[in-house]
Amino acid sequence: MMKPIAAMRQSIRLRKMRIDGHGDLEPVYVWDALVRLTHWLIVGSIAVLAVTGYYLGKPFAQQPGPAGAHFTTGWIKVIHFYGAIVFSLAVLTRVAWIFLGPRRSGWREFVPTTKERLRHIVGVIRFYLLIDKDPPMAVGHNPLAGLTYLFVYMLYGLLVLTGFALYSVNAPTSYMRMWQFLLPIFHGAQGARWLHHVTMWVLLMFVTAHVMISLLVSRTEKNGTLDSIFSGYKYLPKDRKADDE
Repeated sequence: MMKPIAAMRQSIRLRKMRIDGHGDLEPVYVWDALVRLTHWLIVGSIAVLAVTGYYLGKPFAQQPGPAGAHFTTGWIKVIHFYGAIVFSLAVLTRVAWIFLGPRRSGWREFVPTTKERLRHIVGVIRFYLLIDKDPPMAVGHNPLAGLTYLFVYMLYGLLVLTGFALYSVNAPTSYMRMWQFLLPIFHGAQGARWLHHVTMWVLLMFVTAHVMISLLVSRTEKNGTLDSIFSGYKYLPKDRKADDE
């Protein structure tokens, strides 16, 4: 009988062989450079927008003397605006890439178009609820994640549009005044501000859940899920079903 320490070493060695692609797993290029770039631009800009947006909603820095001498809130607003530019362009680029990019970056990753992906939604839910030990195998997004990201991009759109509507209030001579038609739709500037605020908190809750689920899936599947958003590669079974790239 194999001793416990030897068995553990063999298990680690076999797992390393699988991860290195020398066993029954192989590296598969899943996320192209544009997907990874827009992902991190959105992550970074959301962090900047959340911090600066919270400050603008409830300024907490106080400095003695006239406000014009410090311009603290003004600089925070400038940072917020530039963060909004990066966020808007990154979201617009990623949405365009859904229709122009390769299969694994496209709209079929978000909308379940086959009976198998529809059936796997239940399997993913059972895995998230810790009923099943392993989730259904997916090359790119699993079908439930894809549907969730579709909803998230709708939130991105709402965040951008309410932000544009709010900017138009203080831009009477700028081209951004073209977005003033959105104000009645959002019930005025205050309604747009409320939706803008609530949407950001919903996105922050999604980010928390997204990180936790990514850690769970990465720990369970051991296929480089977390690493893939940096390298683009996941390690998948060689005998998996082929997908149309």
